Amino acid sequence: MSRQLRVAVIGAGPAGIYAADILTKSEGVDARVDILDRDPTPFGLIRYGVAPDHPRIKEIVKALKRVLSNPDIRFFGNVNYGSDLKLDHLQQFYDAVIFATGARADRDLDIPGIDLKGSFGAADFVYWYDGHPDAPREWPFEPHAESVAVLGVGNVGLDVARMLAKTADEQLVTEIPQNVYEGLKANAAKDIHVFARRGPAQVKFTPMELRELSHSPNVDVIVHPEGFELDEGSMDSIRASKSVKLVVDVLQNYLAKEPKGADHRIHIHFCQNPVEVLGEDGRVVGLRTEVTELDGTGNARGTGEFKDWPVQAVYRAVGYRSDNLAGIPFDNNTATVPNDGGRVIDIDGEPLPGAYVTGWIKRGPVGLIGHTKSDAAETIRLLLEDVDRLQPPANPDREDVDAYLAGCGIEFTTWEGWEKLDEHEIALGEAAGRARIKVVPRDEMVQISRS
Repeated sequence: MSRQLRVAVIGAGPAGIYAADILTKSEGVDARVDILDRDPTPFGLIRYGVAPDHPRIKEIVKALKRVLSNPDIRFFGNVNYGSDLKLDHLQQFYDAVIFATGARADRDLDIPGIDLKGSFGAADFVYWYDGHPDAPREWPFEPHAESVAVLGVGNVGLDVARMLAKTADEQLVTEIPQNVYEGLKANAAKDIHVFARRGPAQVKFTPMELRELSHSPNVDVIVHPEGFELDEGSMDSIRASKSVKLVVDVLQNYLAKEPKGADHRIHIHFCQNPVEVLGEDGRVVGLRTEVTELDGTGNARGTGEFKDWPVQAVYRAVGYRSDNLAGIPFDNNTATVPNDGGRVIDIDGEPLPGAYVTGWIKRGPVGLIGHTKSDAAETIRLLLEDVDRLQPPANPDREDVDAYLAGCGIEFTTWEGWEKLDEHEIALGEAAGRARIKVVPRDEMVQISRS
């Protein structure tokens, strides 16, 4: 007879859902998985971290839906680990707990002026335009901020640049809520300057993201020749990676292309390292960069030459940072949970019984969806190796979890509740001639889901 296993997954993004899927399909165990998330909805950064004009990336939701329709997997939304329950509570009901909470906060950028008015973190902006329930309803666009700087050349940086460059009316074909549409109409940006510390072969965005910059008829993409360097280290990267080669090819095409005279422009600058956000009367008036040069290995060094750029807002897109989780170790330097292949380890390097991690909380905010799936497989393999050593829970029945949450007064949502909200948002979109319109307020989402 196969071993019966009760597992909780904290986090309903791709990392957590993949872990649940792999576990319930594993041979030799009869696994039942509950996925808990602080959002009332599943899908994590696929819902709240992907730009709304990226329907192709959102196609992954279809695959995740198939996983969550598995009766061996349950979803509990609007349940906040750390305040609603902690590890010792979960251990009453589960053999093991897998933390897949991802990374939601902006990584710090320690340069002078970064805290000036008009300086923002990209994650905060993303959560606003994606309609996250905990984001403010309005975005503080400066009425005269026609020139804006974006610091960082990952996919998030390009998403931010594109959302700032496109008109509000162009976004009406997407699922943005009304408050985001009204906010984008107040955006005065005409020139968005994206700054890379190194050269074109060292950027972190994907070829698809880069090509999509030019899909708007209202946007010119201008790659500036200054700093467009390919040293020997860059050539090695191009030879070793098809993706890097494609990115450099697209950038070279932009470099050679004449602007069409669009009203909005995205400028890409290479070998410019931001060193200070310039301010006046407490608000952003410029950005100072140090010109860099490649050193032959693909890394950059400063030249001692500085340049000031007149911009009225700055968005830092230098990476995400995970939140500390109650009751388990946390490495503040890496913003990850210390682990050995997915097993959580304590300060002495010993495994914390029954505690595991997967996704960005395990390895940091790097890699694409494919990495997330293989990462989850590694964690599940270790969990299965540990099955005979796991402490069985005192209350293993599924109904015990429902009763506990209800007894705590937690208005949790379920997969069936998500299906109700999903239908409601689609109906809102159909009434406006759109595919979907997101509901934003948390209490409204919970009310619809629990109706």
